[in-house]
Amino acid sequence: MLILVISIASFYVGFCLLFYFFQHFIFFRPEILPASFKYDYSFPFEELEFAMEDGARINGIYFTVPSSRGVVFYLKGNSRSIKGWGKFAKDFLSNGYDFLMIDYRGFGKSRGKRSQERLFNDSQFMYKWLRERYPEDKIVLYGRSLGSGIAARIAGWNNPRLLILDSPYFSFYYNTRRFIFWTPLKWILRYHIRTDQYLQAATCPVHIIHGTHDHLIPFKQSEMLKALCPDKVKLIPIAGAHHNNLQDFPEYYHALYDSLSLPTQAQPTP
Repeated sequence: MLILVISIASFYVGFCLLFYFFQHFIFFRPEILPASFKYDYSFPFEELEFAMEDGARINGIYFTVPSSRGVVFYLKGNSRSIKGWGKFAKDFLSNGYDFLMIDYRGFGKSRGKRSQERLFNDSQFMYKWLRERYPEDKIVLYGRSLGSGIAARIAGWNNPRLLILDSPYFSFYYNTRRFIFWTPLKWILRYHIRTDQYLQAATCPVHIIHGTHDHLIPFKQSEMLKALCPDKVKLIPIAGAHHNNLQDFPEYYHALYDSLSLPTQAQPTP
């Protein structure tokens, strides 16, 4: 019996240590690109690269259209790079919006050590870059999956026109706990990303688009976010959609285009 207890305890401690030190490999699945890689898209674009104060480099792509209605800052999911994600620009360009997307540190051609605070700070840096070029009532934040919590954090720090969340989690901690609830997750998880708290700080309208058959981040979590801020949040369910196939449903595009057509809101007085 003692040997069994020791074995179980050793496994438990070992798992927690492995998770703490190697969770980046679980949560992030980056595609790393050489600095010489050339992006190729169907629409004219500019490649951006920024040197951060800590020596990191952030790489992005920036599309513009004539007489744009504003700009969409798209915070992407946890896989691949903007090489593939850039294809989603067309959904916003066709609606008359300019479009910006960056790769997080360690993705694509972006370099540097990644952490929760660095994800937030790099995204805030890019938001400030946009704010120098557009009034805030022309800036739309769009967060997809992992990027939903980051977009919510940036919305809470600023006054964008609109925040669109695509398949968001109630918090990164809440969603991770579904899988390893038997660990001291509060102490070993490096990414808590409290979407629930950030939404309450945001002053702009929030539109949530979520598939009802999403098993990775269940639709229930969007319902919970809606319940937190019922007057601020509009929840748009896509019946039958899973986590990675929203674009297969016409209802997704109807919801997206309706959201992008939302009239400009009066900005809060500083």
